[in-house]
This record gives sequence, structure tokens and C-alpha cells, in this order.
Amino acid sequence: MSSLPSADRLPSIADVRAAAARLEGVAVRTPLLEFEALNDRAGARLLLKCETFQPMRAFKIRGAWNRMSQLSGAERARGVTTFSSGNHAQAVAAAARRLGIRATIVMPSDAPRIKIDRTEAYGATVVLRERGEREAAAAEIAARTGAVPIPPYDHADVVAGQGTVGLEIVEQCAEIGVVPSMAIVPCSGGGLVAGCAIALRDSWPDVEIYAAEPEGFDDTRRSLESGARTANPPGAASICDALLVPTPGELTFEINRALLAGAVAVSDAEVKAAMKAALVDACLATEPGGAAGLAAALRGRPDVAGRTVCVVLSGGNVDPALLSEIAAA
Repeated sequence: MSSLPSADRLPSIADVRAAAARLEGVAVRTPLLEFEALNDRAGARLLLKCETFQPMRAFKIRGAWNRMSQLSGAERARGVTTFSSGNHAQAVAAAARRLGIRATIVMPSDAPRIKIDRTEAYGATVVLRERGEREAAAAEIAARTGAVPIPPYDHADVVAGQGTVGLEIVEQCAEIGVVPSMAIVPCSGGGLVAGCAIALRDSWPDVEIYAAEPEGFDDTRRSLESGARTANPPGAASICDALLVPTPGELTFEINRALLAGAVAVSDAEVKAAMKAALVDACLATEPGGAAGLAAALRGRPDVAGRTVCVVLSGGNVDPALLSEIAAA
């Protein structure tokens, strides 16, 4: 790991702190929880940052609000658009309703119904496309209507907003007198782990930060190992619908290759086991992608044995039927 490279377009710890101020009264300060049964499973002290307790059951409101609350009056009048598998979609829709902005959101046709329904419930117009067509469809909407794009991860304001998760972790660890040696964060396009890395490394320069990704969609791991943004090969599938980005973001990869210790891939079976453990041992309902970091910790890769590890549970928008199936397995 090295220090963050100097560049005007990269978000700083000051940007993360400014985002925290904007988010007051919008996002909640989610709890940092510890459960003896999960510690026993992992052979480590796990501190769970539960973004499942956000009003939209995921961290995405942090980045969406930080970006959208800074739009000018003229930009707000044009409306906004984005592409998302579901959690960013809900966050943009909720922020748009609160700000009085029109929102058109492109979602994958195979997105969990619960995520589509909640996005529409916030008043957004939802356009369904195949996963590989979403970004182009959102770009076409922006070009045709003038709507302002709200990227799901690859924007400095979005990264800074997601970094408030890490800022809260630092504050909460100070309150209990703990300095963790490791953090594991679910990763798709890399905005959450990049923002957390900025905040965590600012206070704890030696903390090891790992991204957790689904097997077959471990593009951040591949990219960190190759030294350049590397796409996943086609044909993979995963239960982690929120973590299926094919290539890391340009901005997020620049941050993550400077600040992360590495990235690990978890299987669907390991994710399901982590979801069940969270439910049984902690009464916490997580979505598959939201449990990727816990899956990595319980699997022991990276090696967490005997260490104090912060694990971000990034989302809890899980289909009830799936959660019931996993609980009964």
C-alpha cells in the first residue's frame, strides 16, 4: 500500500468530512455491532458496520445525496438519470423525491422485484434493460432529455459520500477504544471501498483494507494483480446481484490500487453461509452482495485469525423468499 496520489480530481478526507455534513438528517449513523457467536465462527473480533439500517437498507444514499444535493437549480430542473442494479437506484429516487427532481433510472430486467418496486415507490421512472445495456441506455436518456447523470460509483462526490461509512467507523472505534488492523468491504464498481479507504487510512495508516467480490466478478482483484483495469471474462453468474460490475471504475481503481491491501473473491455458497450466520447469530438480514465481506471474514481469506476486523454489511434489500430459503437450508 502507498499514499493516495496527488490529483485534483481525487476526493480527499476533507471531501469526506464535507459529505458527512451534507448528510446530516438524511443518512443515519448506522451501528457498529459485535456478536460473540460470529467472533467464534471467524476466530477473530468482528466489528460489523450495519448499513442495512439505513432507511433504504443500503449505503448508497450517502453518495447519491452528496452528489445530488450539490446540483445547481438549472441542473435540478433538467432531472437526473442513472443506471443501477437496485440500491443506487433507490437512493437516487429517494434523493430526487426529497429535492423535487425528476428521476429516470435504468435497471436490469433481472433485478430483484423488491428493488424495482421500491425505486418506483419513490416516484422514479424505471426503464428495464439487459444488464449489459444499462449504461448505454442511461447515456441515451441523458443525451435526449438533458438529464444529469448520477454515476453509481465513478465520481468524486459519490466516492466522498460513501466514504462517510469509513468516517463513522473511525469515530465509533474511538468511542470503544479499538484500533482495528483490518477492514473488509463489499466491492462492485469500487466506490464504497475507495471512500472507506480514504477515511480509514487517514486515521489508521497501517490498517489493511480488502475488497470482497463474488467469484467470476472479481474484477478489482484481477485489476490490482495486473496493475491495470481488467474486465471479468464473460459468462459468469452470481447470487450477488449488487456486485456484478464487469470492470472497476477509472477513478475508484486509481484510489484502490493506492490504498488497498488486496481483494478477495467469495463463492455463492460462502455468501449464503454468511447470510445465514448473520441471521442466526445476529438477527441481521443481509442481501447477498451486502454479506460478501462477512463471507470473506468467515472463510478466513484474508487471514483474520486473532485480529480485530471491521466488516461492512453494505445492504439488506434481500428478496424475502431467498432469505427464507437460505435460512431453512
